[in-house]
Amino acid sequence: MQISVGAVIKQHLIDTETCMRCNTCESICPSGAISHDAKNYVVDAAKCRHSLACIQRCPTGAIDSWRRMPRARVYSVRAQMGWDSLPDELTAGELAAEGITVGREPAVARAAPSPAERVAAKTEGAQHSATIPPWSAAHAYTGLYDESNPVIATVAGNVRVTEVGREYDTHHIVLDLGRAPFPVLEGQSIGVIPPGVDAAGRPHPVHQYSVSSPRDGERPGFNNLSLTLKRVLQDRKGNAVRGVASNYLCDLKVGDPVPLIGPFGTSFLMPNHPGSHIVMICTGTGASPMRAMLLRRYRQRTSPNFARSKLMLFFGARTHEELPFFGRLHRLPKDFIDVNLAFSRIPGQPKRYVHDLMRARAVDLAALLADEDSYFYVCGLRSMEEGVVAALRDIAEEAGQRWETLAGALKREGRLHFETF
Repeated sequence: MQISVGAVIKQHLIDTETCMRCNTCESICPSGAISHDAKNYVVDAAKCRHSLACIQRCPTGAIDSWRRMPRARVYSVRAQMGWDSLPDELTAGELAAEGITVGREPAVARAAPSPAERVAAKTEGAQHSATIPPWSAAHAYTGLYDESNPVIATVAGNVRVTEVGREYDTHHIVLDLGRAPFPVLEGQSIGVIPPGVDAAGRPHPVHQYSVSSPRDGERPGFNNLSLTLKRVLQDRKGNAVRGVASNYLCDLKVGDPVPLIGPFGTSFLMPNHPGSHIVMICTGTGASPMRAMLLRRYRQRTSPNFARSKLMLFFGARTHEELPFFGRLHRLPKDFIDVNLAFSRIPGQPKRYVHDLMRARAVDLAALLADEDSYFYVCGLRSMEEGVVAALRDIAEEAGQRWETLAGALKREGRLHFETF
């Protein structure tokens, strides 16, 4: 007989073969439906409210997996824990054996989300971020290595790039890949596998980091890459904090092996065509992909095909001491890059954030927003999204552009990208 949609559901599952165990989905799920053991990340159908908050954040697409199932026979958490791969979709005959004849594909049934779920599912950045790269971006290779087959890099250098503080410690780490093929573009990320297990005896989840070196390596022509990361030493109450992955990396010595997986990312990529403009908006170690893009352009400046273009950087930190590339930025030629620095915790001075500096440069940004060869990249804490989007909206509308139309074009053309955490 023809059944109602309620008798069959599209069950949300995770593809264990492509999941990199980065823990992004579990940390962002507003209903607590996602969990994991030492083998798999899984979705509890009884808890899943289909908020879709996890879909865009997944670096591999493993989270975007679905199976049409009789509601009474959904795959249990226990069953998913034992999978080596996703089960095949049930055929019409298998569904008929359950007494079900499906006349149409069931929709994903979404319960009315709570206000908190709506925020988690649709942040400002998620609404406006492009999911496709610029048309001239280089081809990105992804998923060449996973946890069952990591590439073993060797630490070639590990240097602290901020003054030692009580709350933070930022390091720049160079990893030598030897002869292993590991092509990485500016804006991509890699996964680091921390050693050991947690208190429950489960392997620590893979931690993902944006690469801060350009495609030809930290040292040009060498098969290496760099990471810039901050470990938090204490919370705001002064309690000691020991993050597993960040402390593992910051404590590495030259010559130590590091298992890596990836690369990941297919959209947060820089344009390659001559004359393309880049606006970079970041906070803290969100500067990592921006550094990669800057170095790429800086090395290209002597190329016969290099065309002068506009590079603008809006960089926010609490103090000068927390700005990892402060000195280097001021040594770059003024005609190469337009640097704007915002500091929010300098004693005796008003708090300034990146969106404040953007508004101060409204004339320049309005011209770039109207230029189809301009690309915008935002990376840093998720709390910056609202201020950045509001600034872009106001700048556009004050210049006579309709924001809804412009934002749609920026997203559709791969010209506005958010990568926040």
